[in-house]
Amino acid sequence: MNLLFSNDRRGEYPESWYAAVTPELPPYPVLKGEVRADVCVVGGGFTGLSAALHLAEAGLDVVLVEAHRVGFGASGRNGGQLGSGQRQDQVKLEKMVGRDEARRFWELGEEAKALVRDLAVRHGIDCDLRDGIAWAGSSDGSVRELHDYADHMARHYGYGLEVLDRDGFAALCPSPAYRGGVLDRGAAHLNPLKLALGLARAAEGAGARIFERSHVHHIQRGKSVTVLTDAGRVVADHLVLGCNGYLGGLDRQVAARVMPINNFVVATEPLGTDTARVLAEEIAVSDDRFVVNYFRLSPDGRLLFGGGESYGYRFPSDIRATVRKPMLEIFPHLRDVDLTHAWGGTLAITMKRLPHLARLAPNVLTASGYSGHGVGNAVQAGKLMAEAVRGQSAGFDTFAALPSPAFPGGPAFRSPLLVLAMSWYAMRDRLGL
Repeated sequence: MNLLFSNDRRGEYPESWYAAVTPELPPYPVLKGEVRADVCVVGGGFTGLSAALHLAEAGLDVVLVEAHRVGFGASGRNGGQLGSGQRQDQVKLEKMVGRDEARRFWELGEEAKALVRDLAVRHGIDCDLRDGIAWAGSSDGSVRELHDYADHMARHYGYGLEVLDRDGFAALCPSPAYRGGVLDRGAAHLNPLKLALGLARAAEGAGARIFERSHVHHIQRGKSVTVLTDAGRVVADHLVLGCNGYLGGLDRQVAARVMPINNFVVATEPLGTDTARVLAEEIAVSDDRFVVNYFRLSPDGRLLFGGGESYGYRFPSDIRATVRKPMLEIFPHLRDVDLTHAWGGTLAITMKRLPHLARLAPNVLTASGYSGHGVGNAVQAGKLMAEAVRGQSAGFDTFAALPSPAFPGGPAFRSPLLVLAMSWYAMRDRLGL
C-alpha cells in the first residue's frame, strides 16, 4: 500500500480549511516522454520547491516532478508553526553533540526562520504570517522545565523567552488544562499551503519546469540519473529527493531511518467574540502532551486545532471525532461548536527527532524526517541541497553528520507492522531513552 494514494483522491488537495481559502494554481502539465535537466527534484513540498527555486535562481536547468499537486502533502496541510531552533531543544542537543555543535544547530534554526520570512517578502507570498508561539505546560513539573529552559536560553544563547506563570498563561490562553509556559515571539505561524504555492510560483518564475500528477515509481542511478514516471522520464545529472513521509520504496536506506506517521487537524466554525476564550493574541500554541496538541486562530476567527496520531496507513474513518476528544480536553466550552473542516496528513519522524539529510550517491541527495518541525527545516533543507549540488555543502554536511539510526526492522515497518514499531518508539520516548 502506498501512502501517496491511501487516503486522498489522486491529484486533489484534501478538504482542509487551507484548501478552502487558498486559490489553487492552474495545474502544471503531466510529464510525458523524455526530458533532460541538470537536476531532477522529486517532491513538490517545501523541500522540493525550495530546492528547485534556489537551483533555478543559480542558473541550473531544473525539473520538479510531483505525484499529485504542489503543496499536496504535509507542506500544504500542517499546523503552520515556524518554530525556533530544531525539533530537539538546545539542552538535549548539547547532550547529543556538545555545546559548540549545538550552538551551530541553533544558528541554523535561526537562519531557517529568517529564510522563510525572506522568501515570503522577496516573492510577495502573502501567507498570513504572524509572530509568536507559546509552549504550554500541563503540570507543575513541565512548567518548571520550561522556565528552566528559558533561563538556559537567556544565559547561554542570548535568546529571550517570556516566562508565564499560571495566571500569565491563562491571560494568554484561558484553558484549564495548562499551568504555565513560555512565549517565543521570535517564532511564527502561517498558512502553509499559501507558502507552498507561493514557492511554486517563485520556482516557475525562476525557470524551473514543474510537472504534476506524475508519480515517480522507479529511479535508475549512475553517472546520470533516470527518474521514471507512468508516462515519462527525466534524465538528469543530479537528483534531489524531497519526499518525506511519501517516499514509499524509492530508497530503502532512507526508508529505514525515516518513518511516516499521520496527524490530524480540524477547523471550527468562526468563534466570533468567543475567540478571546481561546487565545487573547494572534499566537500559536504547542503543548507538552506525548501526542502534542497544537492550535491557533485563523484570520477569520476559527480555531485550527491539531491533535491525535495514527501509525498505520489509513486515516481514521471519523477524523472529527479523533480530534474533538483532545480539543475538548483543552477547551471544554467548545463542546457544541461545529467542526467545519477535518483533515489528515502524513509527516515523517526519525529516531532522534532530527532531520535526515544524506548523500545517497555522488549525484543523489535526500532530506526528510523533520519530525513536526518542517516549516523551517524543510525550506532550509531544500536550499542546503541546492547549495550542495553546486559544491557548497557546509550546511548540508552539518546536518548529514547527525546520528541517524535505523528503526528496528528497517523498511519492513513501512507496512501495517508500523503500529508495533511506533508502540516501541512511544515506550522509548516515555522512558526518556
